[in-house]
Amino acid sequence: MIEAMPLILFGVLFLLLLFGFPVAFTLGGVSFILGYFTFGMDFFNLLPLRIWGVMTNYVLIAVPLFVFMGVMLEKSGLAEQLLETMAMLFGRLRGGLAMSVVVVGALLGASTGIVGATVVTMGLLSLPTMLKRGYRTEVATGTIAASGTLGQIIPPSIVLVLLGSILNVSIGDMFMGAVIPGLVLVSLYLVWIVIVAIARPEFAPAMPREDLDRFRGSGVVWRVVQAFVLPFALILAVLGSIFAGIASPTEAAAVGALGATLLTTFQRKFTYETLKSVMAETTRLTCMVFIILVGATAFGLVFRGMRGDHYLTSLILGANLGPNTFLALVMVVIFIAGFFIDFIEITFIIVPVVAPIFVALNVDLLWIGILIAMNLQTSFLTPPFGFSLFYLKGVAPSEVRTGHIYRGIVPFIVIQLIGLALVILMPEMATWLPGSLTN
Repeated sequence: MIEAMPLILFGVLFLLLLFGFPVAFTLGGVSFILGYFTFGMDFFNLLPLRIWGVMTNYVLIAVPLFVFMGVMLEKSGLAEQLLETMAMLFGRLRGGLAMSVVVVGALLGASTGIVGATVVTMGLLSLPTMLKRGYRTEVATGTIAASGTLGQIIPPSIVLVLLGSILNVSIGDMFMGAVIPGLVLVSLYLVWIVIVAIARPEFAPAMPREDLDRFRGSGVVWRVVQAFVLPFALILAVLGSIFAGIASPTEAAAVGALGATLLTTFQRKFTYETLKSVMAETTRLTCMVFIILVGATAFGLVFRGMRGDHYLTSLILGANLGPNTFLALVMVVIFIAGFFIDFIEITFIIVPVVAPIFVALNVDLLWIGILIAMNLQTSFLTPPFGFSLFYLKGVAPSEVRTGHIYRGIVPFIVIQLIGLALVILMPEMATWLPGSLTN
């Protein structure tokens, strides 16, 4: 019975989460109760030390800084310029509008990394245009919802920071390892749109010439330069400084926060109210992440105090599960969990438990971190609780039903699973770039 206590802890936790209790207080509350009954008052002597260790973790300072960068860029008008420019460049192609949404989703992912802001912005600006130009509703909604999640895998990404911290893997290596898988995922999205445009041209028509002429007008070259140079400069400042070894991820996040502020000022969108709004949103999102992290720290202390990590490791090794079998099991569990709970909860609940087992099986944790990040990205699209679907439904025109959105994301979920399978079969996609740049 004592050996089964970690499983009981897991069972109670997931049951309460499924009933809708807040994850931070569920993690902390269940851990406090079981910790007290298991270890007595000694539990409350150990817990503050663990929480203090988390709060003073220098690497995690990158979280509020990247959040600030993303929220500030949302206010800069960058997304609107990118979408308009990409529509102008790709509009004459069948499926061109959908392609422009994917490319903009990738660029915003590398600039902001905030899924909600990206999906809402592209939903407000692109969805009415795509529907007006004859796009099938499922194609339009699926493309926007999926493209908005690219910020989860394309660095700089908050989930990569959190995974690197939990797995004890360099954040810089996590960022470098995610570059090729992220680009592969973007390429697969574009290939799918091309296939749809060729097989069913009525689903993704080209824009009429008169609309393109209106888009272009005067000053087209300057608009293109302005739309691309500014975000690329910011991406280069953040990722380039990390990859070149000039700055740590935390220092690069500070550079990004300053760069986003300067970019917003250049766009003449920076005001006191803007700064106040950005700081309030940054505080809210950061507090949400860290209060969950405190609950997860209490959960980890209880779980390890019950020797749950040793129990699970011996259980897996005793079952003679090889590394590949165990990896497949973990990927399936994370994918299914993504239907019901969000990526932060999965990151703090499941990843710390499976990490020691991967270490015991001598598996590359950098590769595992990228695989988990790609899997977690899918949780934004899987119903019934895919947040990207909620964000898009909230800004979609009234004629767009929930069923349209659910059907539209099915091909992109399949594409993400294909991308995940490719990285599983070819680990070099995640490990080659970090290895080549550090050697």
